[in-house]
Amino acid sequence: MSSPSPLRIGITGGIGSGKTVVTRIFAALGVPVYDADSRAKWIMSHDPALKENLLRAFGPQTYTSGGGLNRTYLASSVFHDPGKVTLLNRLVHPRVGADFIRWTEAHSHFPYLLKEAALLFESGSYRELDKVIAVYAPLALRTRRVLRRDPHRTEADVAAIMARQMNEEEKQSRADYVVHNDGQQLLITQVLELDHVFRKGL
Repeated sequence: MSSPSPLRIGITGGIGSGKTVVTRIFAALGVPVYDADSRAKWIMSHDPALKENLLRAFGPQTYTSGGGLNRTYLASSVFHDPGKVTLLNRLVHPRVGADFIRWTEAHSHFPYLLKEAALLFESGSYRELDKVIAVYAPLALRTRRVLRRDPHRTEADVAAIMARQMNEEEKQSRADYVVHNDGQQLLITQVLELDHVFRKGL
């Protein structure tokens, strides 16, 4: 008799919400974490079929002379063009989805797994998960965090990034659980409560 599959839990939040901090607490509890954004960057540099499609879609400058992903060029070329953003996502997200399935199979002996992704709802990848956690922080606090973390960004840059992401109210209404990272509630307590729920299989 085969063992039950692990629960697949998504964790998302707008830029500056602190989802990575929350994810690290789960990781410290021994929970395997799939960082979709980091894996997407790796796959874009190492998946031959995807590289070919990206070169065809965005031109030879998409990769450096050494074959590495030219993230600066790619970001600047798609940032202000919703059509190009849609095309990029359509090319990349299916490859990340397939990679996540392989990763899940390799970690099938754990009670639950986490998938961290900024665009979990926007990409549609939430559909492959059992439950979703949204990490929430007030807009002003998120902006201050990003400006402190990324001194090269301006407040206008941060606002533009936030405008491309789903608003917090909709994200919370779609999520199964909300973790408040507003400095008023203890993160560790909230994560421990969720860990207890997930280990019991919901």
